[in-house]
Amino acid sequence: MDEARQMTTILPRKGVVIVGLGWTGSILALELARQGLDVVAIERGPWRDTATDFNIGTAADELRYSARQETLVKPAQETLTMRNTPAQTALPIRSWGSFLPGSGVGGSGMHWNGQTWRFLPNDFVINSHLTARYGAAALPQGHQIQDWGVTYDELEPHYDAFEYLCGISGVAGNLRGKIQEEGNPFEGARQRGYPTPPLKQGYAQDLFAKAAREHGLHPFPRPSANLSTAYTNTYGCSLAPCTYCGFCERFGCANYAKSSPQTCVLPALMREKTFEARTECEVTKVNLSADGKHATGVTYVDKDGVEFEQPGDLVLLCAYALFNVRLMLLSGIGKPYDRDRNEGVVGRNYAYQSSSGSTAFFESARFNPFAASGSLGVTADDYNGDNFDHGGLGFVGGASITSAHTNGRPISYRPVPPGTPTWGAAWKRATADTYQKVTTVNAAGSVMSYRDCYLDLDPTYKDPLGRPLLRMTFDFQDNERKMARWMAEHCVDIAKTMGAKQTVLNTITEPWSVVPYQTTHNTGGAVMGSDPKTSALNKYLQSWDVSNVFVMGASAFPQNAGYNPTGTVGALTYWALNAIKTTYLKNPGPLVTV
Repeated sequence: MDEARQMTTILPRKGVVIVGLGWTGSILALELARQGLDVVAIERGPWRDTATDFNIGTAADELRYSARQETLVKPAQETLTMRNTPAQTALPIRSWGSFLPGSGVGGSGMHWNGQTWRFLPNDFVINSHLTARYGAAALPQGHQIQDWGVTYDELEPHYDAFEYLCGISGVAGNLRGKIQEEGNPFEGARQRGYPTPPLKQGYAQDLFAKAAREHGLHPFPRPSANLSTAYTNTYGCSLAPCTYCGFCERFGCANYAKSSPQTCVLPALMREKTFEARTECEVTKVNLSADGKHATGVTYVDKDGVEFEQPGDLVLLCAYALFNVRLMLLSGIGKPYDRDRNEGVVGRNYAYQSSSGSTAFFESARFNPFAASGSLGVTADDYNGDNFDHGGLGFVGGASITSAHTNGRPISYRPVPPGTPTWGAAWKRATADTYQKVTTVNAAGSVMSYRDCYLDLDPTYKDPLGRPLLRMTFDFQDNERKMARWMAEHCVDIAKTMGAKQTVLNTITEPWSVVPYQTTHNTGGAVMGSDPKTSALNKYLQSWDVSNVFVMGASAFPQNAGYNPTGTVGALTYWALNAIKTTYLKNPGPLVTV
């Protein structure tokens, strides 16, 4: 170790130290700076700004941002090891595939698609609800499904806050208990509608909506952070309407039309005199007092490897879900999960998201997939959560079924019918002929939590700083495989009703793999709850063990629902923020006692 790494510079104390400057970190930084607190956010990646990093001339660079993954964490900097079962030896992920953790200011909230959901009311009390309706024996073998410790009604105003921060485009389905035409009749009651109208849908979505109704379903335009119209949000930040360019996922938005920390929070945050951002600085641990019950600050290294200690009164972990868990394990915050003993909480209840459905090929349709956005689509929620009777099906959980075109980009969007050669003249003809004649009907499904699906520190592999990598043990279980197949069959039926000449059923048939992209919806590992024996955090996302540490993000989910997580991450952020501002700051200490 060189001399620069041996010396640690101790910096002046801050009121709040935030690890990571994505959605959760930027919201908390702005709100707490406005409380008059000195706030520093420490971000591992570089500064990213719309005008300089994603200007209109360079933002739509598929090779740079999609194929070469410029905005993602470099595996040489931090990766994790993966295995399907505890009996296997985990190996390092050397290229991101199944999921895409972001790097730099904005985090994954900069390169996301923009689907912004509220979880169903039953999702938050899922164990209690399923047990009461079907009996405990109906839950899958080896499960660790548990209630969240917070209810939908408690979170509703905070969902609203996040939606009005982002200007979400959609149509209400349940307005103060009254079901609204054209919206989602299964959603929890909301106090007011979405801030902007839904996006304009394409031809495929019109066909899907008609077919779904013929199947007795209730289609609606899915809520979108790709805005349908100009909007000025609650922080005074202005967004523009979406141009349907199809460069959302993996890309920053050059048009200021996709809600992100860059468009919704940072312009206001950077005006706060008590806020400071330190980029290209990696937090290596949260420092604890001698008794381990109080965080004294964090240690981090800058891009030159120089080490600093940043003392702080309040430490907020706002990194990506997986990295929050790793930092807790490295810092000794909470008892690590031990699968063999089924004890401990940090690393427990890791979950992912299931995906199945149908690819539909048409004879002469013209879907124009290039005219798209990340959350353009029509969804039916009739088979999501427990919106339908699971009796006799052999599984619990469900999925939102959607017809969507997120892009028609020239490198990666090359759909061809089964049996097409993978290269050569025949492949070229097929890509040209099929490009506008194919669409999908997909099911984004829930994943329950299980004893054998968890996160811990790898005993073999280390990062460049000599710290153990995070190890992921995960595979889809029989419950999710049955559910995915059942959903895919319904998707095929809908696609046929739409008029497809050929359909392909897509479901889970192999062990989960890190290679093909699926979703960047990693959840759990530092879950919230009402029992310290089964949760790392209390209902306010405060560590049970270290009361001046709060942990944000999807790492708090006890299991994953049939929706993308960002809307719920935003709601939980405002929920925890409210508890910090109204209670914790007045009397620092545990907000829940057991």
